[in-house]
Amino acid sequence: MKHETIIEAGKTESQYIKDIWHYKDLFYFLAWRDVLVKYKQTVIGVAWAVIRPLLTAIVFTIIFGKVAKLPADGNVPYPVMVFAAMLPWQFFASSLSESSNSVIANANMVSKIYFPRLIIPISAVIVCFVDFIISFVLMLGVMAWYGFMPDIKIFLMPLFLIMAILAAIGPSLWLAALNVKFRDFRYIVPFLVQFGLYVSPVGFSTSVVPEKWRLLYSLNPMVGVIDGFRWCLLGGESQMYWPGLWLSLSLVFIMFFSGLWYFRKTEKSFADFI
Repeated sequence: MKHETIIEAGKTESQYIKDIWHYKDLFYFLAWRDVLVKYKQTVIGVAWAVIRPLLTAIVFTIIFGKVAKLPADGNVPYPVMVFAAMLPWQFFASSLSESSNSVIANANMVSKIYFPRLIIPISAVIVCFVDFIISFVLMLGVMAWYGFMPDIKIFLMPLFLIMAILAAIGPSLWLAALNVKFRDFRYIVPFLVQFGLYVSPVGFSTSVVPEKWRLLYSLNPMVGVIDGFRWCLLGGESQMYWPGLWLSLSLVFIMFFSGLWYFRKTEKSFADFI
């Protein structure tokens, strides 16, 4: 009895989307597996999702608020202002770190069976989103501690949350694909994350940036994301710089669609390089 091997041409986008839906159980499995592995054999478990942003917020409050004496947004307590920025930044940084190595970490699956490779880095982003939810609950606790409550603009936060997710997925797809071919990126990503922390308005308000440089500063897409979170959480005390927001939003979409395009273009060769 003869066995035939059928080599198909590249799948159309509509077929690829159908495949993603067909393999949705694999997506759930990868995300849940990564959550379990992340906190397996840890002493305090999911509390790490609280400790990391909390300690970072404390350090930034001391350095920028006490030592450098940078102003907060209006009458907002400085720790609240910093923690409002830590929410999207920690999600973004964790997504880059986890997703960039996700394809390599699943090399055995990639080299042996077919499934939409896009599932791998996006499932890693979803795992980081779990940490975001935990940190957001802590944020509400910090705001209650300081007796600071947001106004009705907090209901617009889902829009900026979507922006934060797209901002995380775009670069993550680029790095995940590039890391397959160029393993140097495993060393570059930690540097990018550390550098980005200090050039993004996490420990300070964008109001300290001179007006003539604010639009240029918004070329960092996370500036618009962070300002959006602060605008929603801090109520009328935080002013939105709208030109910068639209610029950051445009760059987020460019990074997302270009990352999607590059990942789709290169994923057919992943098994060869791995």
